[in-house]
Amino acid sequence: MKLKAKHKEAIVAYIFLLPNFLGFLIFTSLPVFISLGLSFFDAKLAPWPATLSTEFIGFGNFVKLLGFHLKDGMWVANDPKFWKFTGNTLFLMVAIPFQMFGSLVLALLYNQKLRGVAAYRTLYFLPAISQGVGTLLLWQWVYNPNFGLLNSMIAKIGDILNITLQGPNWLGSEAWAKPSLMIMGLWAVIGGHNAILYLAALQNIPKDFYDAASVDGANAWQKFWSVTWPMISPTTFFITIMSVIFGFQSGFMQAYIMTRGGPNQATTTLEYYIFKNFYEWGHVGYAATVAWFLFIIIFIVTLIYWRFGGKLVHY
Repeated sequence: MKLKAKHKEAIVAYIFLLPNFLGFLIFTSLPVFISLGLSFFDAKLAPWPATLSTEFIGFGNFVKLLGFHLKDGMWVANDPKFWKFTGNTLFLMVAIPFQMFGSLVLALLYNQKLRGVAAYRTLYFLPAISQGVGTLLLWQWVYNPNFGLLNSMIAKIGDILNITLQGPNWLGSEAWAKPSLMIMGLWAVIGGHNAILYLAALQNIPKDFYDAASVDGANAWQKFWSVTWPMISPTTFFITIMSVIFGFQSGFMQAYIMTRGGPNQATTTLEYYIFKNFYEWGHVGYAATVAWFLFIIIFIVTLIYWRFGGKLVHY
C-alpha cells in the first residue's frame, strides 16, 4: 500500500523533529520532573564519594522554606536567609524600568537619520554579545576601591577641584554592592536586545500616522505620546514580561564571579542560593524546593501581568 504524499511529508517532518523532541524530553522535561520529586525528599549529596541519601518528608522542605515559628513570643521565619535573598532579588529588579527607559531612548536615537548611526548601534550592542565572565572581571577592576577606574576618576576630579574625594568600596560595602551591580546591569542591557526590539517596533510605525499628527498641529512630545507610545506598547509588554522573568532568574554569575554573594550576603539572589544549596552544601532536595518556588512565583507574576497588563496594549 502506497502512502499518500501528505503522509510521507508528515513522516519526514516527524523524523526531523525527533532529535529535538528527544533532546527536550531527556535534557529538559526529565530533569524538571526529577527536581519536582526531589523537592519532597530530604535529599543530601555527599561530596566524596558522590552518594545521594534520600528520606521522604512530604512538604517538609516547603514548610521550612515558607513557614514561620514562634520564638521568644515573636514569629520568626524558618529560613530567614530565603526571605533576605528574595529581598535582594527584588531590589535588583528595581533597575528594570531604568533599563527599559534607556533602551527606548537609544532606540529613538537609532531611528534617526544620523551619520554613522550603524556604527553606534554596533558599539552599544557589544556588551550584549561580550563574554559574561570577561565582562564581570572587567567591572570588578572598575569597581576596585584602591586602583579601580571609577575611584581613580573620582580622585582625579577631586584633584582638579582641589578637594579630597574618595570613592566608596563599591563591591565591599553593603550599602553600595547592590547599586553597583545595578549600574553594571544598566550598562550591559540598555544597548542590547531590548533596544533592537524597540527599534524594530519604531520602524514598523507607518509614516502616515506622523503626517496626520503634524497636520493636526501636534508637537514632538504629542506625537510620541499619541502615536509612538501606543504603537510600541506590544513590544513594551513583551520586554517587561521577559525582563521580570529574567530578573527572578538572574544574579548567579555576578555573585559568583564578583562578590561571592557578599558582603554579608547582600548580593546573594535566589538563583545563587539554589546553587549554594546544591553544589556547596549538598542540600539537593532543598535546592529543588527553592527552584520550584521560584517557578511558581514567576508563573503567578506572569499570569497577573498577562491578565491586567494586556489591557494597556494597543494592537
